[in-house]
Amino acid sequence: MPADYTLSPATHLTLSSLHQLLTDNARVVLAADAQERILACHRYLHNRLEQSDAPVYGINTGFGALCNTSIAPAEREQLQVNLMMSHACGTGETVPLELVKLMLLLKARSLSYGHSGVQLSTVQRLLDFYNRDILPVVYQQGSLGASGDLAPLAHLCLPLLGLGQVQYQGYDLAATDVLHLFSWQPLRLEAKEGLALLNGTQFMLAYGVHCTLRAQRLSRAADVIGALSLEAFDGRPEPFDERLHQIRPHAGQLTAAAHLRELLTGSELQKQPKTAVQDPYSFRCLPQVHGASRDALTYVAQVMETEVNAVTDNPNIFPAGDAILSGGNFHGQPLALALDFMAIAVAELGSISERRTYQLVSGQRGLPPFLVAEPGLNSGFMIPQYTAAGIVSQSKQLCTPASVDSIVSSNGQEDHVSMGANAATKALRVVQNTEQVLGIELMNAVQALEFRRPARTSPQLEQVVTDFRQRVSFVSQDRILYPDMHAAAAFVRTYEWP
Repeated sequence: MPADYTLSPATHLTLSSLHQLLTDNARVVLAADAQERILACHRYLHNRLEQSDAPVYGINTGFGALCNTSIAPAEREQLQVNLMMSHACGTGETVPLELVKLMLLLKARSLSYGHSGVQLSTVQRLLDFYNRDILPVVYQQGSLGASGDLAPLAHLCLPLLGLGQVQYQGYDLAATDVLHLFSWQPLRLEAKEGLALLNGTQFMLAYGVHCTLRAQRLSRAADVIGALSLEAFDGRPEPFDERLHQIRPHAGQLTAAAHLRELLTGSELQKQPKTAVQDPYSFRCLPQVHGASRDALTYVAQVMETEVNAVTDNPNIFPAGDAILSGGNFHGQPLALALDFMAIAVAELGSISERRTYQLVSGQRGLPPFLVAEPGLNSGFMIPQYTAAGIVSQSKQLCTPASVDSIVSSNGQEDHVSMGANAATKALRVVQNTEQVLGIELMNAVQALEFRRPARTSPQLEQVVTDFRQRVSFVSQDRILYPDMHAAAAFVRTYEWP
């Protein structure tokens, strides 16, 4: 079993360490400093409420457009429960369970800084759910991404109160049943706790972290698959010469070009005389296009990592400064813009990939049409390219930015929203689409390489071919291809790319 991971506000949680934590499935515990901060903030809030009846948003007032409605002390607990129930208005498809688990961790992370006024037991219960894989049923639609992800977070946190539904060990259970299973009492929310649980960006952020980690893998995969396609197409090496990229020194471009040079080192095919003077842009401009996506993903990763280490509920409590401040840290605009940018960057990896696939099946440079020995009798790889084209077109449509939209809500109190939740769900679909498009290119590239034998590509790329061939075999005559396409997408998604 991996060692426990200690969640501390003093430790900066990077995307790579978060990825390792999720991969290891380590148990997460609150550090002593996190516990002290949570307890001190909770104590400060309740001392303040005992000493003053001054209105504090969402603690002794209503919410949104009802912020000027006072709430009596005896009704404050019911106020928080009512908030949780009334905001659980999600619909559409359910959120994938791995993302729900990440939402639990990210919510606990945000509350661990001690600026939210919650009970220690509330944060502990979030981690209990995380550690035991008790995963609330959360729906994808319902968030405007402005007061945070209100509806999704309501569904995430209702089960803490014994309300709503959860998934546990493959079963759909009422939350009250799973609490009974562990002899846990439902939480009793105190002042501000419902608001602290519902205000926040953890739905958008879970999607953002998940998609960023997959997109970073895709970026490496695209270089490797592009290099395989270049070899199969009998492409030229000059476009990757370091001198070209030093005079246009975008960081991503330099990195992509260096990666491609490394991948092609030792290739017999690169040493053969070339008949074509130039290659199509989808090969020649690999460093520029892949590099631009790399730069975009670097920005996106920085935004996501900042948000992982942030407090995003409202209002925020500063015990040391004797202040409770109502602001807008729950607004999802930083994430919404980054998620839209990520979708565009990843879609471009798919767009240029489909063009390389098209070149490979077009009967050029000594390759047979559609990469089969008897075209006509066999359609070969004709239709996978159609599929890739259809997917790429859908991704383009999904790249219409969500972050430029806003619809007024809550009687005009919430008059500008980010629509970051829509950006998040779209981004995941684009990532999934691009994994399949690159999988189709990989099928074509490895198939085309067989027509270059006995010449071999580089040792690194030959190892990729060998590993891929354990999943998808050579197509000598027509067969049903969709299982191979699905296997290729899974390979892209899971392979440890050089």
